[in-house]
Amino acid sequence: MAARRIAQSSVNWAALAERVPPNQKTNLTAFKSMSDKYLRSVMANPEAPPKLDWAYYQKNVPIAGMVDKFQKAYEALQVPYPVDNVTAQVEAQEKQVRDEIAKFCKESEGRIADYQSQIAALKALLPFDQMTMEDYRDAYPDQALDPINRPTFWPHTPEEQEVGAPNAEPHH
Repeated sequence: MAARRIAQSSVNWAALAERVPPNQKTNLTAFKSMSDKYLRSVMANPEAPPKLDWAYYQKNVPIAGMVDKFQKAYEALQVPYPVDNVTAQVEAQEKQVRDEIAKFCKESEGRIADYQSQIAALKALLPFDQMTMEDYRDAYPDQALDPINRPTFWPHTPEEQEVGAPNAEPHH
């Protein structure tokens, strides 16, 4: 891949600033100023190295062969451009995160529907201050007192109903 000149920052600073928490705004501002400074320094330099006038140096340098040697070395110089070997990893990670987000959203929609049905069921009940004991038994059969099918002893707490409870009194 050939090196290309960066003309402007590819970072959408406005979109990034919307996502940064208020306590991190100063860090983002400092980072943006460093990025802008780096971009300005890159843009201050020419895209290609300057062309050298080798004939001028041939005439003015008295040591024979020195200019030819430097010219060969200068023209053979290749500054390697780093190979991009992480973009594929980042894109794969981004795809994985998007899949996880989609899965979470789908699960959340299911939970929301379940909670909304629970809310609707609670709103359909009579207010507690208007309920009779029979209404409470019909609405909450597992919590209501049922002296015939499930007799309990005072104080009617689950701890006191266990057989062999430490505070249980013998019943005759």
